[in-house]
Amino acid sequence: MNPSDPPDFEALAASLAKVLGLPVDAANLAAVAMNLALAYRLAPGFVDFPLPDTLEPAPVFDPRPSFVAQP
Repeated sequence: MNPSDPPDFEALAASLAKVLGLPVDAANLAAVAMNLALAYRLAPGFVDFPLPDTLEPAPVFDPRPSFVAQP
């Protein structure tokens, strides 16, 4: 297999499910493989996105609104 060839996503999905101990129904294996293929196609756009070296992650993520409603 050429390193630039995409993997067999159905075989990959089945292997990952087995290694991770996730029960994946045979009827759902094609859908899991489709999502792996989509992630495979999208990943380079995230990995190759340039970020400055000075960028720092946010110290705390709080999904709540910044205000507290008074009763």
